[in-house]
Amino acid sequence: MKPTMTTNVILALIALLLIVTTAFAAEVDVGGPPTFCEAKCGVRCSKAGRRDRCLKYCGICCDKCLCVPSGTYGNKDECPCYRDMKNSKGQPKCP
Repeated sequence: MKPTMTTNVILALIALLLIVTTAFAAEVDVGGPPTFCEAKCGVRCSKAGRRDRCLKYCGICCDKCLCVPSGTYGNKDECPCYRDMKNSKGQPKCP
């Protein structure tokens, strides 16, 4: 039995759907050990009033700079990239 044109189109659409779904699949957190940035930012933001916001921006800065200053405040000279990153208003981006 020969596949029909409709069957070929359906199979092509299914294959395309699988490729697109795989490409955009979200990473699943299985509760493993925290990454470098998660661990460092957890310490950095441990005393922050808005912890979720601190973790967000610290994570962005750490991903770009691959470092986070020690302690919960200050010490930004330890990581010049982190220290010098600015937001759109020209203010320091990293907590």
